[in-house]
Amino acid sequence: MDQFQAVTKHVRISPRKARLAADLIRGLPVHQARLQLETCGLKGGRLLLKTLASAVANAEMRSNTSAEKLKVQEIRVDEGPRMKRAKPRSRGSRHPFLKRMSHFTVIVAEAEGEGSK
Repeated sequence: MDQFQAVTKHVRISPRKARLAADLIRGLPVHQARLQLETCGLKGGRLLLKTLASAVANAEMRSNTSAEKLKVQEIRVDEGPRMKRAKPRSRGSRHPFLKRMSHFTVIVAEAEGEGSK
């Protein structure tokens, strides 16, 4: 069983928010995962949809597999680097802000049992 992956790095969304969208599609067939991400209304869903489309395109390009036979085998949202910013506060102090980034990894593979139907 071949696995095909796509990685998107340095996406400007916090990993905690992106994992909400990733949990929606974990283990689903690709056509259901696309539908779920398109209709969920989350920014993370919109960004993960691009990575999922890239993983499906990699699978179709490298093997003669159609998108209907693919399943989301693994999806990871890892923490990327943080941009450190600050705002001035009273009496000469500052308040730090961490602008977080994420790294997306989507791995698709052929679903078991699809070839026997």
